[in-house]
Amino acid sequence: MSGAEASGTNTAAHTADTPQLLLEHHLKELRLPTILREYDKVARQCAVEQVDYQHYLLRITELELLDRERRATERRIRQAKFPVVKTMDSFDFLAIPSLNKTLVLELARCEFLARRENVLLLGNSDPGSYCPTSLTY
Repeated sequence: MSGAEASGTNTAAHTADTPQLLLEHHLKELRLPTILREYDKVARQCAVEQVDYQHYLLRITELELLDRERRATERRIRQAKFPVVKTMDSFDFLAIPSLNKTLVLELARCEFLARRENVLLLGNSDPGSYCPTSLTY
């Protein structure tokens, strides 16, 4: 059998779903679970919106990065073995009326890091307080 015949036979063996199966296999091997889960849905959205390939790739890789960051944060919180996980969403500002809510929420955004500003936190050093568990970025 010549190379051309073998190639033709090999091509005939591929079915219409072969590219999808190979893509899913490669995404699993590359450990890209979010892209594996979302690529088809995002591709359809981009097709409807007539988005080019580069923007499709940008969207799908952004999803992967965001999901990795989320999972990494969750993993770090689990590894820290905090006795209680507290978030700013569950903080009861009404319990401490003298607390400046605007300032606390501003600090929670951590913009002071980009501005290279110092922050000094004073108060109760109770291990169950929000401070130690809120600063897990």
